[in-house]
Amino acid sequence: MTDLLSPMLLPETSWVRRAAHRHWLAAEGRRLLRFASASRMEGGFGALGRDGKLPADSVPDGILTARMVHAFAMAALQGIPGCLPMVRHGVGALLGPLHDKEHGGWYASPANPEARKQAYLHAFVALAGSSATLLGVEGGERLLSLATDVLEGRYWSEEEGVMRESFAADWSDEEDYRGANANMHSTEACLALADITGDDKWLDRAHLIVHRFVHEIAGNNDFCMPEHFDRQWTLLREYNKDKPMDPLRPYGMTPGHFSEWAHLTLKVEAALLRRTGTAPGWMLHDARALLDSALRLGWGPDGKPGMIYTIDWDHRPHVTNRAHWVQAETVTAAVNLLKRTGSPAYEMWYRKVWDYIADTLIDHDQGGWRNEVDADGHVSGAVYADKADLYHAFQATVAPILPLSPCLTLALRESDIV
Repeated sequence: MTDLLSPMLLPETSWVRRAAHRHWLAAEGRRLLRFASASRMEGGFGALGRDGKLPADSVPDGILTARMVHAFAMAALQGIPGCLPMVRHGVGALLGPLHDKEHGGWYASPANPEARKQAYLHAFVALAGSSATLLGVEGGERLLSLATDVLEGRYWSEEEGVMRESFAADWSDEEDYRGANANMHSTEACLALADITGDDKWLDRAHLIVHRFVHEIAGNNDFCMPEHFDRQWTLLREYNKDKPMDPLRPYGMTPGHFSEWAHLTLKVEAALLRRTGTAPGWMLHDARALLDSALRLGWGPDGKPGMIYTIDWDHRPHVTNRAHWVQAETVTAAVNLLKRTGSPAYEMWYRKVWDYIADTLIDHDQGGWRNEVDADGHVSGAVYADKADLYHAFQATVAPILPLSPCLTLALRESDIV
C-alpha cells in the first residue's frame, strides 16, 4: 500500500525534489532567521519596524515571543548555529516577565497586565513549550506543563469540543464569543502536544476542533470558513463590520484561513493514520475543498496576483491587500496537498505562490518579508504596520522538505535532511 504520509507521491518533476529548490528554501530560511534575530530584546521579543529595527518604544510581545521560541527551535533542530540561545531567551521570558505569577497564564504585553487573556496567545505558548521541550531546553518542560494546565483548565470546553475564546486577566468574565482563528491555532498546538507528551487526548481534541469548524461549519458553507460566533454558536455576520482591517478578527471571511485549515486538516489526518492506521475519509476531501475555495475566491479577484485578505458574505473581495501570512499558508497548503495526492494542480499553485512571494514580498533591501502590500505590490500598513515576524514565513521554508507530519519540530528531529 502506498504510504500516504511519505513524500513519494510527489511528481518526479516537482520543485520539492530538486536540489536547487531545497537549497533556495534553506537559504531563505537562514536569511529570515538572521533578520528576525534583531527582534530579541530584554524580556522577550518585540515587533520590528519596516527598517528591520526595534523601535525605541518597543515592549516585549507575548505572541511574538512564543512564536520565536517555536521558530528558532525548528532552526536549532536543523543544526543552525546561534538559534538555541534564542530559544533559551524566549523560554526565560515566558517563564519570567511575560508570565502572570498571580493569576496564571500569560500577558500579551507586560506593559498591559490587565488585558484580557486570549486563547490565541496561549495556543502559541503551548506550541513554544512543546518545541522547547523537544529541543531539551532548560525550562521547556516547565513551560509545557504550565501551558497545558491553562489550556486544560481554562480554555478547553469539553461540552463543545472547542477552545473558549478569552477571559479577564483574573479569569472572570468569559467573552461571549467563539472564534475560528484561536481554535485554528489551538489545533496546531494540540497536535504538537499530542506528539510531544504522548497523550492522545490532545489529538482527540484537535480532531474535535477540525470536525466542528472544517467538516460542519465550512462544509455547510461551500467550504468557506465563517469566523465569528457567540457562545450559543449563532453566526455573527456583522461582527467588526466597522473594523474590516482588524488583524485578528476582520469582518467577513479570510481565504488565507481556508488555506491554513486545509493543511491543518491534513495534519490531523496524518496523526490519526499514524495512531490507528485509519482516518475519516472526509478529511482529505475537505482539505482539498478548502484550498479550492481559498484559491478560487482569494487569488487575484481584482485581476492582480496574490491572495487577498478578506471576502464578504457574497464571496466578493472586501479587503484586497495581500498579507504575507496568507501567501505563506497557501504555499504550505499547496505543498502538503501535493505530497498527499500527487496532483499537478498543487505543484502549479506551489510554484505560482512562491513566485509571487519572491517577486513581491521578499525584501532584499531591508530584510525579511514585507508584512502587507496593496494590489499593486506597494508596501501598505493598513492591516499590519510592522515587519512580518518569523512564524509563517519560516514554516513555509521548512514544510516542503518534510514528510506530511502533525508536528514540524518532531518531523525535523526525525528526518535526515540534506
